[in-house]
Amino acid sequence: MTPELLATPWLLLGVFILLAYAVEAMTGFGSIVISLSLGALLLPIPALLPVLVPLNIVMTGYLALKYRQHIDLPTLLRVVLPLMALGTLAGYALRPWLDEDLLKHLFGLLVVWFAARALWASLNSKHAPARPTWWTRFWTFVAGITHGLFASGGPLLVYALAGVDLDKARFRATLVVVWFTLNAALTLAFALDGSLGPALGHIALYLPLLVLGVFVGERLHDRIDELRFRRVVYVVLLVAGLALAWPR
Repeated sequence: MTPELLATPWLLLGVFILLAYAVEAMTGFGSIVISLSLGALLLPIPALLPVLVPLNIVMTGYLALKYRQHIDLPTLLRVVLPLMALGTLAGYALRPWLDEDLLKHLFGLLVVWFAARALWASLNSKHAPARPTWWTRFWTFVAGITHGLFASGGPLLVYALAGVDLDKARFRATLVVVWFTLNAALTLAFALDGSLGPALGHIALYLPLLVLGVFVGERLHDRIDELRFRRVVYVVLLVAGLALAWPR
């Protein structure tokens, strides 16, 4: 184990990963958004993504297999996956043109928007109105761009699909397949651009923490009020997003 793996920022990232996957197991959302938003306070986003994205494949692969009978193939294949894939490719191509500080500010703004909107929605239970097809497709493509930039297309994709008629089980299973597919493609891209190799030691170190986080989250799922817990998580994300977005 190299000294870099034991450096304080990387040790704290392990704590964030444990927390993020416990939250994911409890509430069904947010593993990369949480770990990246907290980790980006300490480490560069380009160094974090080749670690966090391959780890997420383990979780999403397991969930995609477990809930495969609920996948909505028409929505997945006709709308979400093609537009998300195109957007992800565009976002990945943009990354070299954006410096580290700008990446952090942009990601911080995304996290602030997501956390504030989710916190407001948790306090005001209104059903989303139906949206026109062009609106859904546009925001799905934009969600792909944010996924290519930050591997965090979830907030905007949930927004894009808010008016689509999918029950909770089909919605979750369909999105899990999207994340598994796109994150597998991003991992391949990281392997080809040379950024995956240096991250392998970190991935091996954090994999047991991912498993532990899922185990803890599943045990706590029925013991903690999920709505109140979600609100706490949204507040933490809001603070982290503001810290990232704040001009320096």
